Amino acid sequence: MSAPVHPVSTGSESLTLMGGGLVGSLLALYLARRGHSVQVLERRPDPRRVGAAEGRSINLALSDRGWRALEGVGVGEQVRQVAIPMYRRVMHDLRGQLTHQPYGHDQQAIYSVSRAGLNRVLLDLAEAEPGVTLRFDQQCLHVDLRDQELHLRDTATNEEYVQPYQRLFGTDGAYSAVRGALQKTDRYNYSQSYLDYGYKELNIAPGPDGSWQLEKNALHIWPRGQYMMIALPNLDGSFTCTLFFPYEGPHSFAALQTPAQVEAFFAEVFADALPLMPELTDDFFQNPTGSLVTVRCYPWSYQDEVVLIGDASHAIVPFYGQGMNAGFEDCRVLSELLDQHGPDWHTVFQQFQQQRKPNADAMADLAIYNFEEMRDRVADPRFLLQKKIESKISAQYPDQWLPLYSQVTFSPDTPYAEALANGQRQERIMRGLMEHIQQEADYDLPAVQELVRQQMQHMHDEPAPSSHGGL
Repeated sequence: MSAPVHPVSTGSESLTLMGGGLVGSLLALYLARRGHSVQVLERRPDPRRVGAAEGRSINLALSDRGWRALEGVGVGEQVRQVAIPMYRRVMHDLRGQLTHQPYGHDQQAIYSVSRAGLNRVLLDLAEAEPGVTLRFDQQCLHVDLRDQELHLRDTATNEEYVQPYQRLFGTDGAYSAVRGALQKTDRYNYSQSYLDYGYKELNIAPGPDGSWQLEKNALHIWPRGQYMMIALPNLDGSFTCTLFFPYEGPHSFAALQTPAQVEAFFAEVFADALPLMPELTDDFFQNPTGSLVTVRCYPWSYQDEVVLIGDASHAIVPFYGQGMNAGFEDCRVLSELLDQHGPDWHTVFQQFQQQRKPNADAMADLAIYNFEEMRDRVADPRFLLQKKIESKISAQYPDQWLPLYSQVTFSPDTPYAEALANGQRQERIMRGLMEHIQQEADYDLPAVQELVRQQMQHMHDEPAPSSHGGL
């Protein structure tokens, strides 16, 4: 195989990123700002090219951890131009009646962004950064860890070649080729697990003159027990819907085989959405069914030469809206470790995986928990009452009680593992408290107030949960 010459700009060190998605393009910015020359190799065609396939365009929820990472390289303002704030969940029941649940307080919001749109913005910013080279259509066939070489194929020309690397960052997603090489090393721990659910992207059309046919600044959920649909707003007035649905069973992808079956099913269970989805059956049968995987592995690094970042090391299901945010947080934490340890890559990689692994595992557990909550519990009046009571406790004891969702979503200094431990402790307290509460007004009963006071005192006296390394 011949090796074509690909010039790389000069810098303090030559770094190679395998993967130019969201995490890869942001990491390129972080590393280039440190004076390194950065080459990004991406398997797909350039998504900014006219006619390039969109790939997955399921919308993403950008929250405080992600914003903090973007601000770390000063690109938050550019991204805000393609993001829509969502201040609350809006639940749609079978009759089309709505209930609302705020995400936080004081105008706290998560932000709807198009995966493809955000990737294009970050690639533009990376390409404009001195020292960054982007190369698309570069498929990784093999990573030779011993000789530090990449075996690649240029899919545009079908030419195969070998390229050495000095330091390699695996930012190539849940099915990472770089991780595949690490998995062949001695005593490597790896697992992947799939939900029995897939997802299908659908679309709610804009109204007249590009208006939004549902509340714009909200994440919409149609919870139906064993399945659900969500919708996030787009800048053009449309909503990107995602149907999370079993693969098999009476209500499943396998059971819906004809346009008539799809129409009848949506008329029965998503009746208020159906009139807003004129292309439903085309979308349903033309768009692929995506799978939902959780990936856990360790170690994330090999010597001081290779490290995994983002989904390559900790892919999670999308139900807490934290997959992208966790990957962006990886970039920020790695940069902070470089601030502390300089070019001691071995120490940096070791510290990085030791800090991030417990938090990635916690976030994986939280994401599956939140799927069950969104699918089953948000339609339950007792659950909604419990959330209202939690808000009252948080308002009364703001220094001691922050809801789990707020710890994960709006508290970027709280490690995920610490948030999970806090949330489990709070859930135990709420289970006991809710036995004494039948309606919202019961919270003010003297006996209930005394119970709350005792629990707050107990929380104050016991040690805070360990974050197993923290951030």
